[in-house]
Amino acid sequence: MDRRTSGRRPELSEENAATTGPDPDDAVLLFVGGPLDGRVQIREARHGDPLPTVTHVHLHGGPKVVHRYDLEPIADGVGVYNLRPPVRRPARDESVAD
Repeated sequence: MDRRTSGRRPELSEENAATTGPDPDDAVLLFVGGPLDGRVQIREARHGDPLPTVTHVHLHGGPKVVHRYDLEPIADGVGVYNLRPPVRRPARDESVAD
């Protein structure tokens, strides 16, 4: 590694700004609700269209926590992932025999 450049970022200039900026075909995606609230993601066009649903799994010392986000397209190349409401499953009453 060259000592003159170690730990430094390359300088941004007008010449290389056009090559380092986002592609106009990239998608800008905003997450609303849940643990990803406020996150903005740039999905590069080379990865294809944004997924209709994104699943976020949080692993920690307890049980895993799963959140699902559904895509709402706003305009060409812009979308919002809204937190899907949790599915409420009726609790089984163990005191009543089947």
